[in-house]
Amino acid sequence: MNILVSGSLAYDRIMDFPGHFSDHILPEKLHVLNVSFTVNSMVEKFGGTAGNIAYALRLLDEEPTILATIGRDYERYFDWLAQNQIAVDSIKIVEEEFTACAYITTDRAANQITGFNPGSMKYPSSFDFDKIDPKESIAIVAPGNLEDMINYSHTYQARGVDYIFDPGQSLPMWDGQKLVKCIEGSKILVSNDYELELIISKTGLDKRELLERTKTIVTTLGEMGSRVYTPGDQTEIPAVKPNEVVDPTGAGDAYRAGLIKGLIQGRNIAECAMMGSVCASFAIERYGTQGYYFSPEEFQQRLDKYVNQN
Repeated sequence: MNILVSGSLAYDRIMDFPGHFSDHILPEKLHVLNVSFTVNSMVEKFGGTAGNIAYALRLLDEEPTILATIGRDYERYFDWLAQNQIAVDSIKIVEEEFTACAYITTDRAANQITGFNPGSMKYPSSFDFDKIDPKESIAIVAPGNLEDMINYSHTYQARGVDYIFDPGQSLPMWDGQKLVKCIEGSKILVSNDYELELIISKTGLDKRELLERTKTIVTTLGEMGSRVYTPGDQTEIPAVKPNEVVDPTGAGDAYRAGLIKGLIQGRNIAECAMMGSVCASFAIERYGTQGYYFSPEEFQQRLDKYVNQN
């Protein structure tokens, strides 16, 4: 099965500020704000929606193809992907830009200041779809370059490729009409609960009307689990309790990988969502979006335990 994962590749540079931002910001001087925070540490993590989903799929013993761009500082990321046996031949290198990067500074109260440089993500990627069999393919359109998200959705519609549409954090950039055209023909529309409300607001379509354009809506609810909407039905999927909660960042991307694995195996949508919940639980237990690990056997053991409990 060809698994096409389009979205972003990024470096996440995470810094810790040992104080509180509020102690260094004067409310009456916000109009002339000029502050500097000296951090006590910085770690770099591999991230981006396409990278995160592909990483989880590889742990699930699949061989995803990443459709994305990366900048001239690609070597470290390519080395990491090679280490995890993820192919890089469909990733477009943009030599005139750095890789997309998020600079995240967190204070002692868990407040965050983030700067994001889209870098190479400003450029569309490319892929030769003539070399794949649409009937032996599944795709996910995850947040990344907007042109890619639109073009790949339309290509999958035209070629009859089953695809998941996942606009996520790209939603503020979308025009409602273009959003509807990408939802139309998708196998699944996936988002968190806030993003679903934003989709409804932007498109002017309620859930019933959205389900006339996509087959299924899957909505993640954080620690509350997820919810699956199909025409005339709604199914609640409980969350999997992790062994410990370390960092929820990237859990949504892990969920999507588990969902895709279930679809490949021909499971019903509720079972696919359960697999998504199990995959997300592993991600929560480790720091960073690609810092966790499980074997296929460990995944199956946790899935069996979860199914038996529910």
